[in-house]
Amino acid sequence: MRDRVRVVVQGGARRGRRGGFARLLWVGAELITTLGVVVALLVVHQVWWTNRQAVAAAQERVRALEEGWAQGDAPASGEGPSPGPAAEEDPVVGQTPGAGGTPEAAREPAPGPGAPASKAPPQAGPGPASAQAPSYEEAYAVLRVPRLGLVVPVAQGVDKRAVLDKGYAGHYPGTAQPGEVGNFALAGHRNTHGEPFRYVNRLRAGDEVLVDVRGRRYTYVVGKVLSETTERDTGVIAPVPRSTVLPDAGYSEPGAYLTLTTCTPEYTSKYRLVVWATLKS
Repeated sequence: MRDRVRVVVQGGARRGRRGGFARLLWVGAELITTLGVVVALLVVHQVWWTNRQAVAAAQERVRALEEGWAQGDAPASGEGPSPGPAAEEDPVVGQTPGAGGTPEAAREPAPGPGAPASKAPPQAGPGPASAQAPSYEEAYAVLRVPRLGLVVPVAQGVDKRAVLDKGYAGHYPGTAQPGEVGNFALAGHRNTHGEPFRYVNRLRAGDEVLVDVRGRRYTYVVGKVLSETTERDTGVIAPVPRSTVLPDAGYSEPGAYLTLTTCTPEYTSKYRLVVWATLKS
């Protein structure tokens, strides 16, 4: 009788241990599932919701600029708050990824010398876009790339939260303005926050890039594409753009250039993709 009792007690202990282990596994599975749902929601917010917000706000800004130009008004400087948290991607050249703020290459002047609107502004040849430089972080121009169906505002500066995360293209301080001799250099997100430059890798030689400023249109023609360079290759935004990493990539003669920079590969900030265009005479 004693032996039977002893066997029953031992079996119950084993079942108790198995039950405790099963409960532990269940709790662990619940935690993993909850974490997965949270991560999925964050991804949806970052990839989809921030895009939707930024695109809507950017298009509204384009409309406001065009209405102001039609009425002969100067663009308003108020831009509103950033649509969301800063993205990890950083398309700026001359800046450590994720550092934020203005890159070293853009703090001082560089050394040395969409579809189109239904009614295009007057064409403009070489020459400054305006007598006065726009205020920092102010949207003052509209970039159009007919091949990509891209229409996006251009703001002064390349700060992530104040400019790029709004879905704008950011103008590198110290580089030329539209129509000027030199390099009108822009940065834009390739993924998240409007991702205006997501498909610039599809641009080919001969494609047109249009820049509207206060009712004047500057037409640039794509000449060269640098598919990959480092984030510190500041030569790509120099007045005469030429890679310091790949010396054979770029130009050697002064001219009126436009440069688009963004991250590559997609969803990373490891390298930079560069598109160069020249002002159409």
